[in-house]
Amino acid sequence: MTQNNGSPLIELKSIVKRFGRVNAVNGVSLAVKSGESLTIFGPNGAGKTTLLRMIAGLVKPTEGELVIAGEEVTHGHHDDLRRRIGYISHQSLVYQELTARENLVFFAKLYGVSEPHAKAETLLKEVGLESRGDDPAQTFSRGMKQRLSIARALVNDPDIILLDEPFTGLDQHAASMLQNLLKRLHSEKRTIVMITHNLQVGLEMGTRVAIQAAGKIRFDKAASEIDHAAFTEVYNGIVGSAHY
Repeated sequence: MTQNNGSPLIELKSIVKRFGRVNAVNGVSLAVKSGESLTIFGPNGAGKTTLLRMIAGLVKPTEGELVIAGEEVTHGHHDDLRRRIGYISHQSLVYQELTARENLVFFAKLYGVSEPHAKAETLLKEVGLESRGDDPAQTFSRGMKQRLSIARALVNDPDIILLDEPFTGLDQHAASMLQNLLKRLHSEKRTIVMITHNLQVGLEMGTRVAIQAAGKIRFDKAASEIDHAAFTEVYNGIVGSAHY
């Protein structure tokens, strides 16, 4: 399922997303290789979530070109492409009245996953919810709903994983569990794009780091080339100089 020909798996070419007079995303060009783990930092209002939602196919660009797996999808994702993408957002995107197990079985069947019940059990265990599998999602804490959302996003075994502030609401144990899960997914050569405000975690988890501010990508560098100790100062300088 992954690209092996050297071309980017995800490519944005001069992408703009305009809401009224505001350019939430303003001329972003970005290429993500198969198996890469990209962390995007940036302040609130920088356009990060909008950028991720365009990659996920939930928002159409106003201008520019979006290419995934060598195919231009600027005007919408088809079903086969949607099956390749797992998206974790601020909302849980699960059915509150269904149990955790019922949610995962439902989404597994929706994506045509073979043995949906077995898949649900595996995912419940991976996110530490096996003891709460028969409880309705509406009874879960914020952190538990986030863990269920992560399981839902992985039910179709996607090779592109998009995460928008996935650590929000997680306690230390759950955050460590998610970090270990993301490390495993990266070792399996999944392509990961993650938005986070947590500089330490983002630097640790990404093989590449970008900073988005005022709708533009203003920093893009391999994580191995970054001085972690000095990165906070670099980040504050870039964000502080951006004009909103």
